[in-house]
Amino acid sequence: MKFLKSLYLSNRLFVGIGLLVFLLIIWHFYDFLEPIAQLSVFLLLGMIVLDIIVLYLGKGQVTCERTLPEKLSNGDDNNVFLVVTNQYPFQVRMKVLEELPEQFQVRDKTFTIDLAPGERTVITYIVRPSERGEYHFGKTNLYASTMVGLIERRVAAGEDTMVPVYPGFLQMRKYEFLAISNRSMEFGIKRMRRVGHSYEFDQIRKYVQGDDIRSVNWKATARSADLMVNQYQDERAQNVYVILNVGRVMKMPFKGLTLLDHAVNSALIMLNVALNKDDKAGLITFSNKIHASLTASNKHAQLNAILETLYNVKTDFAEADYESMYYNLTKTVKQRSLLLMYVNFESMFSLQRELTYLKRLARKHLVVVIFFKNTELYNLTEKQAVDTEGIYIRTIASKFMYEKELIAKELERFGIQSILTTPENLTVDAINKYLELKMRGMI
Repeated sequence: MKFLKSLYLSNRLFVGIGLLVFLLIIWHFYDFLEPIAQLSVFLLLGMIVLDIIVLYLGKGQVTCERTLPEKLSNGDDNNVFLVVTNQYPFQVRMKVLEELPEQFQVRDKTFTIDLAPGERTVITYIVRPSERGEYHFGKTNLYASTMVGLIERRVAAGEDTMVPVYPGFLQMRKYEFLAISNRSMEFGIKRMRRVGHSYEFDQIRKYVQGDDIRSVNWKATARSADLMVNQYQDERAQNVYVILNVGRVMKMPFKGLTLLDHAVNSALIMLNVALNKDDKAGLITFSNKIHASLTASNKHAQLNAILETLYNVKTDFAEADYESMYYNLTKTVKQRSLLLMYVNFESMFSLQRELTYLKRLARKHLVVVIFFKNTELYNLTEKQAVDTEGIYIRTIASKFMYEKELIAKELERFGIQSILTTPENLTVDAINKYLELKMRGMI
């Protein structure tokens, strides 16, 4: 029974049977084809039997080992490796079929390779998750055949494996590496000009081109043969909180991810940047209630705590209660802090309902409201209108886009910083704003 379950008829065999049937039909009209038809039948049967003997009774088999990351990064390209080995003493043709998690909605992840006797090869493919959670990989199915290829032997390799998908930690590592290597400007992160000096003195060092001439330490220069300058560092241990709205308005999709997932990925990167700047990073998620509250800290375990908290963030489709968020924040955050609020206001009316609480927060903290441009509306405004309906749609789209700009102006009027950005530029714009505020000494 196990033998029958692993035995598959190949496409080549069906083609051969079709040709044989055609030959048998022609034979009824032309008697001289009888020996050829009979020989073809025996030849086909013999090749089938030979294929079965070689694949099942001969020495050897095919094996496969799958290597998965311990966790996948949401919204990023994650590599999966398959190490396939041919242990038969002859060359085989192999079809490799992967059982991918149902979230990918892919049922035809197939690779076809030829392997010499004893040869090993590595197959690499990419998976790109679009939501956080548990992803279950099934078995790797190998269909081995000889070069004749009439029969295929199926081998199910590996075990079912669950891999969690976390917020975009690969992006986080990329930005962390860029910060270390001073290549961040290649990805849009600006080098901010320092306004004045921070209060924390770091060291005296040699002058290099571009240093502020006002930083020259003349006493140290007099004692040395080189021009010396004072170097200052940003103030440390300042509180940076990400306030994340997980309500209904954050469920809007953009390029395979929801706005919430874009915000979660950006929040992780933003808080990691803050920790690398020796600031304290904290996190609060809310909708109609407070879902998670992580007190700001710069301890080594804080980043892992942030990652685990963001992993479990899900929208409950509820309306955000800014009043509840405000009173919770007032109780838990006593020290003046930078509050990066990832929200989404679609109209002036939606802003006016919550503006009272934003103004109250701005009296005690430095508030930055981060909300999203609707790129679909922008595409509608760029589309040429050819009829009355098209003109109406374009006008309404322009109105909503203009209202987004009015929201930013209204926030600015009350001393509230804002970032109006697209999801794809969210991370870079948030980091730039954080660096700008830090350089200006506003935190």
